[in-house]
Amino acid sequence: MKTVKKYRNVILRIMDVIVIVVAYYIAQMIIGNTITMTKEINRTIINTVILAIIIYSGLLHVFKTYKNITRYENGNDYLVYILACLIAYIGITIINITGKFNIANPRTNMIAALIIVTTIIGYRVVLRLVLTEGYKSSEEAKGNNKKKVLIIGAGDAARIVLRTLKTTMKDTYEVVGLIDDNINKVNYAISGNRILGTRYDIPRICKENQVDGILFTISNIKNQERKDILKICQETGCKVRILPGTAELIKDKRLIDSFRDVEIEDLLGRDPIKLDNSNIGKLIKNKVVLVTGGGGSIGSELCRQIVRYQPEKLVILDIYENNLYDIEQELKTNYPNIEIDAIVANVREKERLNEIFEEFKPYLVFHAAAHKHVPLMETSPLEAIKNNVFGTYNVVSCADEYQVKRFILISTDKAVNPTNIMGATKRLCEMIIQAKNEVSQTEYAAVRFGNVLGSNGSVVPLFKKQIANGGPVTVTHKDITRFFMTIPEAVSLVLQAMSYAEGGEVFVLDMGEPVKIYDMATNLIKLSGLEPNVDIQIKVTGLRPGEKLYEELLMEEEGLTQTKHDKIHVAKPMNIDMNMIEYKLKELNSLLQHCNNEQKDEIKKVMKEVVPTYQLEKKS
Repeated sequence: MKTVKKYRNVILRIMDVIVIVVAYYIAQMIIGNTITMTKEINRTIINTVILAIIIYSGLLHVFKTYKNITRYENGNDYLVYILACLIAYIGITIINITGKFNIANPRTNMIAALIIVTTIIGYRVVLRLVLTEGYKSSEEAKGNNKKKVLIIGAGDAARIVLRTLKTTMKDTYEVVGLIDDNINKVNYAISGNRILGTRYDIPRICKENQVDGILFTISNIKNQERKDILKICQETGCKVRILPGTAELIKDKRLIDSFRDVEIEDLLGRDPIKLDNSNIGKLIKNKVVLVTGGGGSIGSELCRQIVRYQPEKLVILDIYENNLYDIEQELKTNYPNIEIDAIVANVREKERLNEIFEEFKPYLVFHAAAHKHVPLMETSPLEAIKNNVFGTYNVVSCADEYQVKRFILISTDKAVNPTNIMGATKRLCEMIIQAKNEVSQTEYAAVRFGNVLGSNGSVVPLFKKQIANGGPVTVTHKDITRFFMTIPEAVSLVLQAMSYAEGGEVFVLDMGEPVKIYDMATNLIKLSGLEPNVDIQIKVTGLRPGEKLYEELLMEEEGLTQTKHDKIHVAKPMNIDMNMIEYKLKELNSLLQHCNNEQKDEIKKVMKEVVPTYQLEKKS
């Protein structure tokens, strides 16, 4: 076999020569209607055969057909054979017309050409089939460890995927078939792979074919449709991977790297948010914008979206220099024409903030700096008060003193009837900006929303890490629910709410339907191709201090009013007196002076007096 491979080109050339010789003799027999030939006819045929061998073989060589690997030849390669033989026939016909050579007549040449092109392609197809079957047999003899995959989608992306899998990943993947919801495509084939059914056939097909993985190749699809198909895929127990778009196939040489694991946001099924970009752009373009907590998950995304509206300068403030450096370098690389200033500073330090506001004189301020982790803040409540309450008060005061046009506080649904210190501090922050709005030229507003997927402290990264480590996945309560939104979604709505603000509002974002955390854990395990409580255990650990079963977005005394955007509502402004707030802050400041983090009961008691809606945990 190795000898055959070594001399394959020589063997193919000899076989082509034999085909040409035999073709001309058969053609002459057909034309002359006899198997006997006169010496003159025989001489003519010999002359023609010599000329044909030179021309046909020469053109097949010029078109590099002998460099093809026969086992991988396809329709395009066979078209090249046809073109080479057609040109050869035309060349011989022209020579025949000149009459300078004693060669066979045009009819003989035409019949011979048909025999040559048919035979040359025909025996190569046979060789390809024999070689392919032989390869398959040798693979089976070795023990086939290929992963069986089902492809969802029968469009352009699927064609690219199939071609790549067959040419460069044939030893790794075996395609069992395709799925497409267009019933007119069912039972037809793409590149030899049959379209086996619609989305509703996925569980059956996976079971019958023992599928290992599913490749989702449909990029042009509504989010709700993707969600519905992925839910069906979850029933199979197969690992599902998604191709973001056809463009990624072109950019990335390794196709399999273009696929990503299914994320929880794929299952939310929400359509992309539409924004009034012109309205946002008017406020940001050519203005100085300051983002506090700009290195965090929300703050950094705010920075990414703000720079798209071409501010004169973006000032990013954060106490943690590593995250600050990362977002600064990212934005400077992607937006070299926008001036980016990264400032290491602590919002607790009023004098440092004064220096920053004096130097940059921001037009807009987005205040995202805060301690947000509920259990940690229950352990260190004074840190939550120092950072969230007094840090916010410092930035709010600077915005007033340096005549900032608009100030936006990033708030949370945990500020509604809070049951923990973190939520209580954020509610007090809302009260501060509403009170300050009454006495300042600056327009203060807050934007309240629930959990964001993928943020620092979010359960999703934790679940993924636990799954990767083999479990268990920990859930605090089987019935606990949360509102969820992606980081880009939340930030887009923050910017839109900012453009609507007139001062004193608490904007409430439409977070969609609440999601059970237990169901989220189950889905993530299934999408990883594993079985919940079989391959990966789900452990219920019990509610943590200050944790609610259900979060709320609105307090009883607040009423919602619809804004121009269907995803943004505004709570009824509450009349809060700044003098009262100042008095309460003095109480808290006094608390900071004589308490430590171990005196949690006293801290919570004072916090309850400052924030009446704070619901203290009842002692048994």
